[in-house]
Amino acid sequence: MKRIGLILALGVVTLASGCGRQEALRPKPGASTPPKAATARVAPTPTELMTPPVEARPAREDELLTKSEERKDDYFNLPPER
Repeated sequence: MKRIGLILALGVVTLASGCGRQEALRPKPGASTPPKAATARVAPTPTELMTPPVEARPAREDELLTKSEERKDDYFNLPPER
């Protein structure tokens, strides 16, 4: 019985240690933020740096299987020669 209690206690402590405090992103002491791009008006914020651009995660604009249609005959789909 003590062993089960010990295992449960260790499990709770392990799960609780995974809970971290979340705060705003800041550079390490002595480090600076990334420099502003030459063509940018302002330097990007940490939130903007962490957000992936549209090219990294494109959205699908059309659904290919919206309607079921019979396929046309393919004249080039021939069985292999023996």
